Amino acid sequence: MARIVMKFGGTSVANLERIYNVARHVKREVDAGHEVAVVVSAMSGKTNELVGWVQDMPKVAGANSPFYDAREYDAVVASGEQVTSGILAIALQSMGINARSWQGWQIPIRTDNAHGAARIQEIDGSEIIKRMGQGQVAVVAGFQGIGPDNRIATLGRGGSDTSAVAIAAAVKADRCDIYTDVDGVYTTDPRVVPKARRLKKISFEEMLELASLGAKVLQVRSVELAMVHKVRTFVRSSFEDPDAPGMGDLINPPGTLICDEEEIVEQEVVTGIAYAKDEAQISLRRLADRPGVSAAIFGPLAEAHINVDMIVQNISEDGSRTDMTFTVPSGDVQKALRVLDDNKATIGFDVAQNESGLCKVSVIGIGMRSHAGVAALAFKALAEKGINIKAITTSEIKISILIDGAYSELAVRTLHSAYGLDKS
Repeated sequence: MARIVMKFGGTSVANLERIYNVARHVKREVDAGHEVAVVVSAMSGKTNELVGWVQDMPKVAGANSPFYDAREYDAVVASGEQVTSGILAIALQSMGINARSWQGWQIPIRTDNAHGAARIQEIDGSEIIKRMGQGQVAVVAGFQGIGPDNRIATLGRGGSDTSAVAIAAAVKADRCDIYTDVDGVYTTDPRVVPKARRLKKISFEEMLELASLGAKVLQVRSVELAMVHKVRTFVRSSFEDPDAPGMGDLINPPGTLICDEEEIVEQEVVTGIAYAKDEAQISLRRLADRPGVSAAIFGPLAEAHINVDMIVQNISEDGSRTDMTFTVPSGDVQKALRVLDDNKATIGFDVAQNESGLCKVSVIGIGMRSHAGVAALAFKALAEKGINIKAITTSEIKISILIDGAYSELAVRTLHSAYGLDKS
C-alpha cells in the first residue's frame, strides 16, 4: 500500500465525461489499496472566463480606473477549482467510493499575502492523513490557500501543480502523479521535432531548467518544491485508458519520473532542448564603468516586476565605458524602456536600443558537468545552418543562446539532432 497524490489539470476535467474518466483513474488506485488525495484545477477555460468577468466589471460599472481589489479577484477565480472538486467528489461517491471535497482554507494551506500570486508557507496535513487512513479520498481544490488576512489567496497560473506537490510533501506521499494532456516530458516540443522522445526519468534540476526556459509541462514553483522536499513526481496522461496495462504499476507507471539525480543511473550528456519565443533585447550604450551601475539598472526593473534574463556586459579597451545588454519578455519592452528613461540620470547611459522578435534556445543536461565541448558543438551546428548568435549564457547544466525568432524551429531541430536526441 502507498500514499499517492494525484493532480488533474483543466483539460483533464474539461466536462462531466472527462471528470468521470478522472474518477476511474482514482478508483484504480483506491481499488489497489492505496491512500489517495486528488488535487484538481478548474474546468478548461473556466479560469479565463472568471478572470474576464473580474476585468470587465469596472468597465461595466463606469469606473475611471481598470484596477480592482486583488482579494476579490482571488475570491472569484478560486471558485473554478471549488466547482471541480465538488463535482469529482460526487462522481466518486456515485461509484461507491468514500470521498469528500476540500477547499484550500479547510486543510488549511497557509500562504503569504500576495493575492493573485501567493506562495505557500505552511500546510497542516494531519486531518487529511487521518481521513485517508480511514479510507476516504480527499478531493482538494488546487491553486488556492488562505492568507494571513484570513481570505482566499490564489497561487498564480499553474498553481494547482504547486498545490499538489506541496500537499504530497505535507502528507509524506510516496509519489505525486501530475496528470495532464501529454504522456510525459519529452526531449523537446514534439510539435517542432516529431522525433522527440519521451524521457523515462529526468532530474529535478533538469526539469527546473526546462520549466523555467519554456517547457510548459509543469509550473516552475512546483518543481522547486518537489526538489526541496524530494517528492518523486510522475508526469502522466489522463487521456490514456485508466485500466490499460501498466497504468496501476506502483513502481514504474507510464510517464516520466522527476526524481533526485542519484536515481538516474545512465546520465545523458544532454537531456533536452527548450525554447522561449517573444524575447526582446535591450542594450544600454556607453555606461560609466563604476560600482553601482548594475544595481541602478536592475533595481528599478525589479521593482517594476520586469523579469530580466540573459545579461551580457562589454567593457571598452580603456576600461572607462561599458555596454550592458539584457533580455526581457517582448511584452515588457516599452515598460522597461520607460523605467530606464525615468532613471537615466542615475544610470548614466547615452542611448537605449532594443530589438524584439527574438528566441532563446537552451540546451540542458546534468551530464554537461563532466563533459567538455558541449557548447562548442552547439555553436558549430548553428553556424552550419547560418544561424547568428546574439547572446550566450551558461550554467553547470545549461547553455542558453539568443537568436532571431525566425530561426527558432530550425535551431531546435538542429540542436536536437546534433546531440543525438533523435535516436531512440
